[in-house]
Amino acid sequence: MSMESVAYNSLYRTMSSAGRNNRTPRGVNRTTLRRILAFAAPHRRRIAVFLVLSVFVAVLTVATPILAGRVVNEITGRGSSSTVIWLAVLIAVVAVVDAAVGLVVRWLSATIGEGLILDLRRTVFDHVQQMPIAFFTRTRTGALVSRLNNDVIGAQRAFSDTLSGVVSNVVTLALTMTVMLIISWQITLLALILLPIFVIPARRMGARMADLSRQAAQYNAEMSTQMTERFSAPGATLVKLFGRPDEESREFAARARNVRAIGVERAMVQAVFVTALTLVSALALALVYGLGGFLAVRGHLDAGQVVSLALLLTRMYAPLTALANARVEIMSAMVSFERVFEVTDLIPLIVDKPDAVDLPTGPVTMAFRNVSFGYPSADKVSLASLEEVAQLDNRGGVEVIHDVSFEVPTGSMIALVGSSGAGKSTLAQLATRLYDVDSGAVTVNGLDVRDITQASLHRSVGLVTQDGHLFHDTVRSNLMLAAPQATDDDIWAALRRARLDDLVRSLPDQLDTVVGERGYRLSGGERQRLTIARLLLAAPSVVILDEATAHLDSTSEAAVQEALSEALAGRTSIVIAHRLSTVRAATEILVLEDGRVIERGTHPTLLASGGRYSELYRTQFADKETSPAHAT
Repeated sequence: MSMESVAYNSLYRTMSSAGRNNRTPRGVNRTTLRRILAFAAPHRRRIAVFLVLSVFVAVLTVATPILAGRVVNEITGRGSSSTVIWLAVLIAVVAVVDAAVGLVVRWLSATIGEGLILDLRRTVFDHVQQMPIAFFTRTRTGALVSRLNNDVIGAQRAFSDTLSGVVSNVVTLALTMTVMLIISWQITLLALILLPIFVIPARRMGARMADLSRQAAQYNAEMSTQMTERFSAPGATLVKLFGRPDEESREFAARARNVRAIGVERAMVQAVFVTALTLVSALALALVYGLGGFLAVRGHLDAGQVVSLALLLTRMYAPLTALANARVEIMSAMVSFERVFEVTDLIPLIVDKPDAVDLPTGPVTMAFRNVSFGYPSADKVSLASLEEVAQLDNRGGVEVIHDVSFEVPTGSMIALVGSSGAGKSTLAQLATRLYDVDSGAVTVNGLDVRDITQASLHRSVGLVTQDGHLFHDTVRSNLMLAAPQATDDDIWAALRRARLDDLVRSLPDQLDTVVGERGYRLSGGERQRLTIARLLLAAPSVVILDEATAHLDSTSEAAVQEALSEALAGRTSIVIAHRLSTVRAATEILVLEDGRVIERGTHPTLLASGGRYSELYRTQFADKETSPAHAT
């Protein structure tokens, strides 16, 4: 390795270790270390082989300069030509073995590192899936994904790079210095005197480069954010409507100039750093050749020893610089592990009890018994770092549902009506155990939902929300989420019942058509009918509709309502009402305000009472009743 290569490598390692985390490195946390070792345990045999081979490679690194010196001595001393040939062959064998073992070491490094990434990612992913909905409503998705990518990879480097680097560099340095001291302790000590001139700039300039890299990333992010927002159709329309193109151009140019300035500064810092270290290395080599040559002429050294010292010098500065940065790299890896463990240490609020039972299939009766509930505070479900705030909002626990009781007999339909924020959707989430009640109980066939396995509960209780979420996947895959064993015939039957089969057959790839992110390639009504088809495939005993036709135009709403009629037929249901016909058909109507049931009864009795339901009817339902799309 040339001294210029050593300079570039030193800059890269110090810049990476300084820039990997913004946190200041601390001491080793023993608890974290034990948890890291537990993750490494399944890979311990490969790690052991990896370290042994790394040591072997370090030994080979020192062998070549010694053999090269022997060759020079044989040449200058007019030794045996056969000896020179054999030494050359030995150097070639060492190079071949070094290359072969290096490939094995690289394979082990990749296998261990990628295996650790797999273990960490699966652990984090599986744990996050157990977190309550409150966790996802608070967490920034990008920050969470970063834990599964950047931090997991940062943690993996502790094994694939740092661990082997420390071991091999210690061995290389020990062997190199031992051989150099044996050859000439005077030259070795003088070479070590130049070490601070090499290491200190590496640390300082590496930190400076890391800081510049962070600034560049920030400026690039600002520039990209402006482009993303302004180049979207709504953003471009807004800019044009308010006549701001010139001002937008000035703002973009200012951000672009910041990126340019940082780029120039980074290039110059790197150039100065590499030039300075290359100069130092050249001076060190000049010292070896000068002093070594002087001692060789005086008869204290031979020519081969001078060559060996020069070659060994290039192998001494690299491990010394790396070891000088090892603590920063280790602490950076520890921080990455701690950030991963932060997520896995969050305790899921909704878990199955050890003795939870499966809910038997068949008809279902659901009941709310004196249910009260308040959404959990952030400190129970989230992390400040995932919300990207300095401190979590500790507000929470305020009751939004107060002593609610009602029963949904088998085959009946209960309608929930009320103002926005009255608690209707919250009751739907409690029924499906997306949250747990604070007091009282939600029961299914007399069993508290907390005593039932979540998987069996969700097989029996299905929920259709108003947003109709779909994954960026095919029609088939989105539907089979509800029934993995469903056949194409089952899927087409569900689509037919959801009044969507004609549309899907008209698509270019039919069931294999990708619906786009959140199903954006479909209209709102089509997307909602696809979620209803998914519910029909799941065939739950209880159907909960949470404003399933909200935000749809009259034509789409009518089509969705036909699909809903199929979904509700013969099933126990709770409907958060949006249409008058649904309210009229309900076995019982509950009127909610501020989390309390203030009225209950059938449509005629509540309308005749002249209370809150009558008021809602006049303001929300009367127009729908008289509109052509809803005429009966």
